[in-house]
Amino acid sequence: LFNKNTLATMPTYLEMAIAAIKAIKDRTGSSIPAITKYIAANNKGLDFKKHLLSSALKSGVKSGMLVMVKASYKLGEKAKAAPKKKAAPKKKKAAPKKKAAPKKKAAPK
Repeated sequence: LFNKNTLATMPTYLEMAIAAIKAIKDRTGSSIPAITKYIAANNKGLDFKKHLLSSALKSGVKSGMLVMVKASYKLGEKAKAAPKKKAAPKKKKAAPKKKAAPKKKAAPK
């Protein structure tokens, strides 16, 4: 179903879960069925494995990326701070183009 090139470009289950939690925006956290539904809807062609999601969620809680609240998951402090990237460097203005020198008129014969 997948070759090595497509697997390399696929996000990890933890990344997909974080994206799902951000998109669902539930104040009390997102449940596993809601995360599963979002991932299945937004990652076409993914052979979804529930055990990989649950292990990714557990490792996310362990690393501090996620916080478990009852049977739901919220973003942890690390996940909230991670997306802030450095401001893109400002592009330098293109050097002003020199005006073409006016053509000299041919001397009269």
